[in-house]
Amino acid sequence: MLVQNSNQLLHRNEPPFRADQVGSLLRSERIKKARLQKTAGDISAEQLRLIENEEISRIVEKQKEIGLQAVTDGEFRRAWWHFDFLENLDGVEGYEKESGIQFHQTQTKSHAVKVVGKLDFTNHPMLEDYKFLHSIAGSHTAKMTIPSPSMLHFRGEIETSAYRDKDEFFHDLAHTYKKAIQAFYDAGCRYLQLDDTSWAYLCSEEQKEQIRARGFDPDELSALYAKTINQAIADRPDDLRITMHICRGNFRSTWISSGGYEPVAETLFDGLAIDGFFLEYDSDRAGGFEPLRFVKRSDLQIVLGLITSKFGELENPEDIKRRIDEASRFVDLNQLCLSPQCGFASTEEGNLLTEEQQWAKLRHVVEIAQAVWK
Repeated sequence: MLVQNSNQLLHRNEPPFRADQVGSLLRSERIKKARLQKTAGDISAEQLRLIENEEISRIVEKQKEIGLQAVTDGEFRRAWWHFDFLENLDGVEGYEKESGIQFHQTQTKSHAVKVVGKLDFTNHPMLEDYKFLHSIAGSHTAKMTIPSPSMLHFRGEIETSAYRDKDEFFHDLAHTYKKAIQAFYDAGCRYLQLDDTSWAYLCSEEQKEQIRARGFDPDELSALYAKTINQAIADRPDDLRITMHICRGNFRSTWISSGGYEPVAETLFDGLAIDGFFLEYDSDRAGGFEPLRFVKRSDLQIVLGLITSKFGELENPEDIKRRIDEASRFVDLNQLCLSPQCGFASTEEGNLLTEEQQWAKLRHVVEIAQAVWK
């Protein structure tokens, strides 16, 4: 079984932490009601923001109470984990499509983004969102989550009037994200997470066929995305920790893709200059831990998403400990952490569990981590 060699294993002083979380939380009923009221014109944008502030303050205190070292705003001001950020970049617009993103047995609302002009990051509203979270985090670490640069290309449309040249687009995309990363740092952020589902698609034979049908070569995309991400995070401040979360879809407790990390493991673990990966590992759709053999850097943290956010039933702690033990055969225990496999509400609709079950899941993560890294 697992062997702990010092008390320093649990008490990491920098992110990702031994017990961590991906980011999104179930929207409270008060938030849902206020959003409907704002849409109907019954309350103003300022009144909605005050309600959001109060609800975010409440859930931040709950995260502290549970024992998490990193706190998030639950993405309470967003409808989507990615589109809200992307459509507020310069040169990007949101629009309504004929259909949404297809998950197994369900489909999202029909929203999307398109690139209509030159990309840039100037006056982005989520800087103020982060500043509020930072102001109430106290001694805890305020964690900001944004979609990876890959997602604008993977989920967005690029109008030829904006970019005809692929290299110019990816150059500007990397530069835009470089500015975004510096702006969040200047606002106080020291823990930034890039959420990226494209890598999971590149692990799935079924999804790679769909990628080819769109006119893209999966291997070329993998190389382009890795290059762009590395360019975006290059020259970041030394005390800024950047992680990446990878999952196979999370909408109303359903999923999109299946397949282990093997096809992209070397590119990810030995090719991206980030500080840690949050990896979905709550079901056999993610495969085994063997791809972790490509983790060569001793400073790279692997956060095992062994606790599901899709359903409320708590996992057997001994089963989770055994799986951490299995992963430690490929990556040193000192480089492993624990979290849910995804957030609890990638979109405002949220997964099919209660808020009480959500908090129980996060408490479960903390308690198991304390038992493992004691």
